[in-house]
Amino acid sequence: MLTVLGFAMIATFLVLIMMKKMSPIAALVLVPALFCVLVGQGAQLGDYVLEGVGNLAPTAAMLMFAIVYFGVMIDVGLFDPIVRGILRFCKADPLRIVVGTAVLAAIVSLDGDGSTTFMITVSAMYPLYKRLGMSLVVMTGVAATANGVMNTLPWGGPTARAATALKLDAGDIFVPMIPALGAGLLFVLALAYVLGRRERKRLGHLTLDEALEPRTGTVLAAAGGDGGPERPVTAPAFASPGTSMPPAPGTPPAGDGDGDGDIDGAGPAADEGFQGLDPERPTLRPRLYWFNAALTVALLTAMIMELLPIPVLFLIGAALALTVNFPHMPDQKARIAAHADNVLNVAGMVFAAAVFTGVLTGTGMVKHMADWLVGAVPEAMGPHMALVTGLLSLPLTYFMSNDGFYFGVLPVLAEAGAAHGVSPLEIARASLVGQALHMSSPLVPAVYVLVGMAKVEFGDHTRFTVKWAALTSLVVLGAGLVLGII
Repeated sequence: MLTVLGFAMIATFLVLIMMKKMSPIAALVLVPALFCVLVGQGAQLGDYVLEGVGNLAPTAAMLMFAIVYFGVMIDVGLFDPIVRGILRFCKADPLRIVVGTAVLAAIVSLDGDGSTTFMITVSAMYPLYKRLGMSLVVMTGVAATANGVMNTLPWGGPTARAATALKLDAGDIFVPMIPALGAGLLFVLALAYVLGRRERKRLGHLTLDEALEPRTGTVLAAAGGDGGPERPVTAPAFASPGTSMPPAPGTPPAGDGDGDGDIDGAGPAADEGFQGLDPERPTLRPRLYWFNAALTVALLTAMIMELLPIPVLFLIGAALALTVNFPHMPDQKARIAAHADNVLNVAGMVFAAAVFTGVLTGTGMVKHMADWLVGAVPEAMGPHMALVTGLLSLPLTYFMSNDGFYFGVLPVLAEAGAAHGVSPLEIARASLVGQALHMSSPLVPAVYVLVGMAKVEFGDHTRFTVKWAALTSLVVLGAGLVLGII
């Protein structure tokens, strides 16, 4: 019964948010509360929720201060050169912008923290997507999938958990997996290329000369993509807030990635004018640029070296960034207020997710679901437990936390594999392939940073991303099997 109710609870949640019948926060709270009552454990709901909140409180604190820190860095202009460099490379070509999103997300993912990756990636790329009227779910989908592949780095979490659960060396798990993970990353780049071509076909191939200068100029746009005739369009070369470039005649609305006439991934501010990084904004601190860059590098280095807990590092970093860049109290209050909306949305989503995970774990539903899936594996598949583990890692890491999967399910799979002569190392490597999909799970706090900063509805992100992320995971699994790694 718990198995059926567990799957029903997850399905109900996904259907409600993807059909936009409820907001993610409301669904994350009310759906598990209802199912907790249905399983006859309503009296324990408070205990489950408090346990879930306690487990996720450090993550919520980290996200709150990380948003303030990176928000201040955006305000003072730390990422402006990145935006200019990317725009010069991309030349306002939607194809190059989408590929650039994948490359940037993969590079920034080297720090091992998904929240940081999404904040930096969205900060750099969001102005370009808004400026050109590109689909924002393309940005969130590509960024999440690229980060999911890179999340398998030994300091990223899953590899360390697998090594700990099976008492193996993390290097022995990860290093042989590099070719398969490389294949996954190449697939993400190919996916970005395909999605970029689709965006170019929809919007046209644009050329913006000196696009970052706040002046009015002539924009040359191809009417229909590659090789199309160019047409002049008068528009601000780098729009100020409240302005946007008109689309080509006959094109769908901005953000309509599938051409069905609606705005895919449109969040609360989807139809707002472009909010670019205004080169004249009063919060810029050019004289402190190298201080802010050094502070950011030091913060990321300290995270990788684990000198202090990540929430503490971001708390200290945010305090330093505010104090040095805005020494006057009214200015500090203004910066905090400017980012309060993002902080509240993300922190609220994390604590709401704590209700979902608390009930799923506390009632025992997640354990029964995992046991059922493992027990459903036919005996004849025993010698192929590595393949089974890889396939199971897709749904299990999507519907469960990494801790639940690696510490609760993986040892059972490894034991079953050992009975048929399958090495624990193969099982551990196979367990990593689902991470590309895992990063878009509603149980991953970082994904709320991504959709929140990009102003994309979580349901739209899920509907667009899941199929591509699952396919990426299968590519990693297939490459591992072909190369004899798994």
